[in-house]
Amino acid sequence: MKARSVRIATYNLQKCVGLDLRRRPDRSLAVLAATGAQIAVLQEADKRIPPRPAALPHALAHSHGWRVANLESHDGSIGWHGNAVLHRDDVEVAETDLIELPGLEPRGAIRVDFETPLGPLRVVGTHLGLIRRYRLMQLATIRRALDDLDDRPTVIAGDFNEWGGPQAMQSQLDPYRILPSRPSYPAPRPVAALDRFALGPGLASDGPQVHKTQPARVASDHLPVWIDLTKA
Repeated sequence: MKARSVRIATYNLQKCVGLDLRRRPDRSLAVLAATGAQIAVLQEADKRIPPRPAALPHALAHSHGWRVANLESHDGSIGWHGNAVLHRDDVEVAETDLIELPGLEPRGAIRVDFETPLGPLRVVGTHLGLIRRYRLMQLATIRRALDDLDDRPTVIAGDFNEWGGPQAMQSQLDPYRILPSRPSYPAPRPVAALDRFALGPGLASDGPQVHKTQPARVASDHLPVWIDLTKA
C-alpha cells in the first residue's frame, strides 16, 4: 500500500453463501482481509427475508478486527438494504446517513464520512437495480444527495449491476468519474465488471484490482475489487 493512501474494497457477499451453497461468514471475512482494505463497502450483507437479520454478524466482524459503521438500522441488521460498511481502527467514522433510491425494487445507498490517514473522506455504498432505467435514476439521486453536502473528497462504490460500458452511468454522475474496471462476476470465470468505483474531485487511484485468490472464487458469486486512494 502506498504512503498516504487509503485502501477501499467493494464486495457483494451474496449473503455469505458461497458457490458450494454453504453460508460461511468467516470465509467471507477471510477473503475481505486478504484484500488488505482499511474500508470495506459491502452488498448483500443481510439476509433477504424480513426482518433481514445480518448474514455477517456484528460480533464475528468485530472478532476479525473490523468495526461496523453504525447506520441506525433495525436490530440484527449490519446495514441498510443489504449495504454495509466495515472499517479498521486507523479510520474513524464522523457521520453516517441513508439515501433513499427510486425504482421498482427496494434499493438504497449509504453514506459514511471518515477521518482517515489521507484526510477527510466520504464513502457512498450502493447496490443498483437490475433495470438500466432505474440504475440511471438511482445514480442521479445519489449525485443530487451529494450536491447538498460539503465538498469532502468522495468515493462511490458498490455493485453497479451494469453489464455494458459506463457511458450512460457517467452521464448521471458528473463530476464523479467512474473508473475503468476489470471483470469481477461471476467469481469462477469473471466476464462482467459489475463492481465499480467512482471518484470525486481531489481523489486519484492507479485503478481497481480484482482479488482472485482462493477462497474468493467460491465464497461468493462476486470477487472483491479494491483501490488505493490518494490525493489528486
